[in-house]
Amino acid sequence: MNKGGFVYIMASARNGTIYIGVTSDLANRVIRHRDGTFGGFTARYGCKTLVWFEQHAEIETAIRREKQMKEWRREWKLRVIEEMNPDWDDLSLPFT
Repeated sequence: MNKGGFVYIMASARNGTIYIGVTSDLANRVIRHRDGTFGGFTARYGCKTLVWFEQHAEIETAIRREKQMKEWRREWKLRVIEEMNPDWDDLSLPFT
């Protein structure tokens, strides 16, 4: 059975370090980023705030979108965040 997926952006602060990821379970992934159990880049740079996400019906579509966005210039990534979340609020509250 195919599960949907999410592309998401975690940030250390407004206009700070950002991380783009993909998951089928956004709530669990955000918790893991927050408590540091996800490790790697986000733990090292303190990316603990969910500032943007996009839901897809199929995980494969989400993976393609994540790869596409990782190729973008930083200014494009910041623009997509600010279009959805101009105040860089933590969007994880409904999920966690």
